[in-house]
Amino acid sequence: MTIINKEDFKIKKKLNRPILSLDYGEKRIGIAISDNECSIALPSEVLKKNKTDKDFLYIKEFIEKNNIQAVLIGMPYNMDGSEGEKCKIVKSFSKKLLEFINISIIYWDERLSTLAQEKILISKDLSRKKRKKVIDKLAAAYFLQSFLDFLKN
Repeated sequence: MTIINKEDFKIKKKLNRPILSLDYGEKRIGIAISDNECSIALPSEVLKKNKTDKDFLYIKEFIEKNNIQAVLIGMPYNMDGSEGEKCKIVKSFSKKLLEFINISIIYWDERLSTLAQEKILISKDLSRKKRKKVIDKLAAAYFLQSFLDFLKN
């Protein structure tokens, strides 16, 4: 398929299948998924990245197994809204992912999503080691929920 903007997806949407959310990072990819009605975002897992096509094949299998209708990928814009080097890396990842999947990708502003989740985990007194294991999937669920709320309004 292709990369589409959030407004086009909102117009064409059928909220009867889950949406997958990916928080792409240097070492890990946080994965979250919505329910079938696209009401609730649920953290799923953290995928430790490989330097091969294994990550793409894993995501493809996840998409097929869960009947995903679209993939939401967090875009790490700069604080002023501009695109920096990290955005280029995410776009490159997205284009490569499209070689493996046949559904649309949507970019979503993920600024401060990890920080917001980090503050919650720190307030719960989780050690750095424990936070590291879950932070990426929580960030993916956090910005997926904001996208789901956007779709409903």
